[in-house]
Amino acid sequence: MEWLAGQPKTLFVGQTVAGPGTFMFQTLRDVSKDKTLEMPINESFQMQFTLGLALAGYVPISVYPRQNFLLIATADMANMIDKIPAISCNQWVPKVIIRVAVGPDAPVHPGHQHVGNYAEAFRQMFHWIEVVELEEPKDIFPAYQHALERKDNKSTLLIEHGNYYNQK
Repeated sequence: MEWLAGQPKTLFVGQTVAGPGTFMFQTLRDVSKDKTLEMPINESFQMQFTLGLALAGYVPISVYPRQNFLLIATADMANMIDKIPAISCNQWVPKVIIRVAVGPDAPVHPGHQHVGNYAEAFRQMFHWIEVVELEEPKDIFPAYQHALERKDNKSTLLIEHGNYYNQK
């Protein structure tokens, strides 16, 4: 995450990106505060704001600690981010990096509304947004690097696994 933060035009947007609150913050704790924008719990607004940043020339990394809550922003992803290139005849090709996790279910199970994995449904739904599920620690940096540096300018949804933070 420090490497992403060091790149021009990147900005982390989301819940617990600027302060503790979820397990994902530990990966952002060393990111400069001027590269983070803490958002309220309003998932749809966050995705719309993320798209606005991308259209303004930024490369936003929109952070959602749980896939279950990314579902609230899925309409914005499916109907806006995923369709803008087609709607605009490729005049607008916003690059967005969406970082989300399958919530950890150990050491304490947080409830079924926190541990869903919808990777396959997202793959079926999106055409312009590539869905990448990160299973091994060695895959994390290359996946984020590819998401940022890809020449086709596609957006990327990167799915992490909360349980792996303590297991791998």
